[in-house]
Amino acid sequence: MKEIRFFYAPDVATERALPSEEAAHAVRVLRMKEGDALVAADGKGNLYEATIAATSRGACYLDITRCLHTLPAWQSRICLAVAPTKNMDRMEWLAEKATEIGFDELALLDCDNSERRAVKTERLDKIIVSAMKQSRKACKPLLRPMTKFADFVKQPFDGQKFIAHCYAAADIAVNAPYPAAEEAQGSEAEAIVSFDTGHPNLQMLLSATQDSLVLIGPEGDFSIEEVRLALSLGFQSVSLGPSRLRTETAALTAVHLMNLAKRK
Repeated sequence: MKEIRFFYAPDVATERALPSEEAAHAVRVLRMKEGDALVAADGKGNLYEATIAATSRGACYLDITRCLHTLPAWQSRICLAVAPTKNMDRMEWLAEKATEIGFDELALLDCDNSERRAVKTERLDKIIVSAMKQSRKACKPLLRPMTKFADFVKQPFDGQKFIAHCYAAADIAVNAPYPAAEEAQGSEAEAIVSFDTGHPNLQMLLSATQDSLVLIGPEGDFSIEEVRLALSLGFQSVSLGPSRLRTETAALTAVHLMNLAKRK
């Protein structure tokens, strides 16, 4: 059976045509022609079954035969906020894989320990669109631009709010002194033994029906001040398991745990 090609066309309902880049791919690369069937997703949950009505110089006009409104396979919103890594390849990998698994929103954080202070979101957005098409999803995740950590955590969010970090509860207590540098570093063996922060595991706290937001910090972790601010605003400290994870791995783990907890 011939595979039905899948395209992203946010305005297909009104324009009855593919966007220029998608049209060029259909006509010039895939060599699709009049009468060929395809499916166009508008990114808002609608899938349009259509056939090509006409093509001209990269334009691709459609006859829509049916519109199907689809809901995500998860019951409530999955939101991730992460401090981008210095190497943008890792963020691109994260955006792609998280979209394939399934989530609703990716926000970028500018933190005290961030190594990257600015991100051009155009390429990330294209990667999200490509992953959305590859995984045959009708909804496109929202990509939010870089925001200062303090500004982001003060924004209203109606749902569960979590922050994953590597500090022990004693370190983030409001009146706790800062750990001395030599005590914080310790030997490799001591670091391994003391890595368990005692925070509850994220998967034990997730609600299937409530929206969820998880914050993931830079590779140097959030600062203690940032963690304390988040906790004062209703975020809850969580663990993602016994292993120390890179930023992009921690972020994808959080998305996967949320997705599994909210599956219908």
